[in-house]
Amino acid sequence: MQEPPASAPEGSLIDPEVHVESFRQAREARRLELVEDYVELIADLIGDGGEARQVDIAARLGVAQPTVAKMLKRLAEDGLVQQRPYRGVFLTAAGEALAAQSRERHRIVERFLCALGVSSETARRDAEGIEHHVSAETLDAFRRFADGRSNA
Repeated sequence: MQEPPASAPEGSLIDPEVHVESFRQAREARRLELVEDYVELIADLIGDGGEARQVDIAARLGVAQPTVAKMLKRLAEDGLVQQRPYRGVFLTAAGEALAAQSRERHRIVERFLCALGVSSETARRDAEGIEHHVSAETLDAFRRFADGRSNA
């Protein structure tokens, strides 16, 4: 079976199956985005100060502590963090791996945007959203482009 084209002629809708898959991928990326942001921030806080406290996470994300508490419970249920009374939050091996993967995607997207001529500050901010929504194929293309530009 031949794969349908990714785009349709201007003014017409794309194939319904392609449309469904595009929306499914976007929903999945939004679901994972928050999880990845939390584990990456927790890794950064641990790297900087040895632990990640709920109050620090809330302050960095600009959300209320009860919001952080709910998310930390979810992350613990998913096996990504461990909470220790009076000590803070620590990543499991799975949480550390997810944080490293997210950080690497961010780094690649940021390098790609800088290679296009985007300022470092804007690239850093924009990469924060793009990194969660980019496919492996597109990320690989970003990497190759950025590597080619840095070698030129």
